[in-house]
Amino acid sequence: MIEVLVVDDDVRVADVNAAYVEKITGFRVAAKAYNAAEALAQVEHGKVDLVLLDHYLPDETGLDVVRRLRERGHQTDVIMVTAARDVGTVQAAMRLGALQYLVKPFAFSGLRSKLEAYAALQLTLRGGGEAEQAEVDRIFGALAVRGEPALPKGHSPTTAELVRKALLSAEGPVSAQELADRTRLSRQTAQRYLKLLERAGRVRLSLKYGETGRPEHRYAWVTRA
Repeated sequence: MIEVLVVDDDVRVADVNAAYVEKITGFRVAAKAYNAAEALAQVEHGKVDLVLLDHYLPDETGLDVVRRLRERGHQTDVIMVTAARDVGTVQAAMRLGALQYLVKPFAFSGLRSKLEAYAALQLTLRGGGEAEQAEVDRIFGALAVRGEPALPKGHSPTTAELVRKALLSAEGPVSAQELADRTRLSRQTAQRYLKLLERAGRVRLSLKYGETGRPEHRYAWVTRA
């Protein structure tokens, strides 16, 4: 579960943004903050993976918050969610390490696309190990507004992560049906994600031969040293 801190000086806007986050599978609102001091305190003392950060705060700017987080050694990810649209602010946010920038006002679909892209990025990074150029390109392009998505259209990063965790926790290769039973996905969905991850090189396919009939396809997560 990705823990999100929602930061906005307007209580109603913070509530709306938090409600949006809670609608997206794999994300949970860890806390809400209404000024820079509260935001910094929440990151210091709570478990926060991602900050949705407004720029216009009553005590300091959102950029000041990002700067202070980095000075204090926090590598918490940040997506700016703000009405500030001047190029200077956008550029400063990029240079300070904000992963994305969402301009208010926006629809739920706008935030959802950003968060799903973020989940896809985390899925790629959690694989660990060394990365070939294609995977490096996916990492750097995962949050791009344009370009190829980290997963094909119609595939959910959270479902892919569910499959990954199930394979990692298994005591050996599993069949598509066994994976479906573990994850409560349909067999068809489990098979679709297994094939996708196999083509990406993240899952290894092996064959189990019985006494009669066709061999059974079995799958295991590829752990890269």
